[in-house]
Amino acid sequence: MPAITWYFDFVSPFAYICLHRLKELPANVEIEHRPVLFAGLLNHWGQKGPAEIASKRRYTYRWSHWWAQRLGIPFRYPAGHPFNPLHHLRLAIACGCTAESIRRIFAAIWTAGGDAADPEIFNALCAGLGIDQTRLNAQEVKDALRRNTEEAASRGVFGVPTFEVDGELFWGADSIEFVRAFLADPS
Repeated sequence: MPAITWYFDFVSPFAYICLHRLKELPANVEIEHRPVLFAGLLNHWGQKGPAEIASKRRYTYRWSHWWAQRLGIPFRYPAGHPFNPLHHLRLAIACGCTAESIRRIFAAIWTAGGDAADPEIFNALCAGLGIDQTRLNAQEVKDALRRNTEEAASRGVFGVPTFEVDGELFWGADSIEFVRAFLADPS
């Protein structure tokens, strides 16, 4: 079974929903969690994000709320959205991009309704993960995020979440079935 690279950004409600759907993939598939800066992908491709277009933002909020509820996923928009996810992305890298740390960061943002930009909330998250915040400004952490984003764009990733399997890209939290079909029969 091939390995899967899962590109995500914490700012995306669909990445959060997708995180909960990863369990729908075959159990013997190895998933690499790779944080990328969604804004960097948007800049690369010359696109606007869903939250930058009023009617698309409204639809995105409605759809993600409905879908999470339908799937039984705890979900509450952070107090301010969109927010700058840079520190959260660096935190994930500082934590080694483990599945557990990714889940905890997403939960801190998408279940409590707090302000993702609130320093006290972020401080508590870092402390809970055992990460000294000075580590987030380390050059190797910054470089890793930049490299992840640039490599994703060079592979054709244009949005989050995206799966990469054997060089093929599958975009969106709703592409799980497509990924499973590809894993079963790459033709």
